[in-house]
Amino acid sequence: MYAEDSFYTLDWLRGAGLLVVTGVLVWLTWKAAKRVCRGGLARRLVWALGLFWAFLWLSPQIYYAYYWLIFPDLPVQWVIRWPPGPAWVGRLLAFQGPATLSAHGQGALGWALIIGAARRFRGV
Repeated sequence: MYAEDSFYTLDWLRGAGLLVVTGVLVWLTWKAAKRVCRGGLARRLVWALGLFWAFLWLSPQIYYAYYWLIFPDLPVQWVIRWPPGPAWVGRLLAFQGPATLSAHGQGALGWALIIGAARRFRGV
């Protein structure tokens, strides 16, 4: 399923670095969600979806910075564009986006944030 994913074009060290970057981003997003998802269920879910949306919008710049570090020929540039629309966020949550590790990981993060918010992040 992921045979053509760009992750597999990286050597093991660069791939491990990408996993570390991803782990840190997910951890920071999770910690932020635990801190701001307070109040009633609807409010917690709105905050969780808002953080997920912010992750989808802003994280490409951090990933690009990592790629810029490991591939010195890349130009320094902003890769953040317009925020993703609701249809794109919905496709990721439904795992209907591209068949990539990135898209499926984003969908899993979105669901983790939604479930965590619904459960008030108990036991996590």
